[in-house]
Amino acid sequence: MPVHERTDCHHFSLRGDTMTIQLIFKIAAVGILVTILTQVLKHSGRDEQAFLVSLSGLFIVLSWIIPCINDLFDQIYSLFQL
Repeated sequence: MPVHERTDCHHFSLRGDTMTIQLIFKIAAVGILVTILTQVLKHSGRDEQAFLVSLSGLFIVLSWIIPCINDLFDQIYSLFQL
C-alpha cells in the first residue's frame, strides 16, 4: 500500500491529537463486553466458551490495530527513505 493512502487508522502527528479516539473507544467497548461475557460464562460453568469469547475479542482488536502499526512502519520507512 502506498504511503499517501489513508486507512481506518488516522496518522500520528507531533501533537498527538490525530490518533483516533474512536479506535480507543472501540477497544474499550470490546474489552468491557468481553469481560462481562467472560464473567457470566465462567460463573455458569462454561469455561471453554469464556476462553473462546476472550480469544475472539483479542482477534477483533488485533484486526483493528494491525493496520495502524502498518501505517506507523510505512511512515518510518518514508521518513528515513529506506
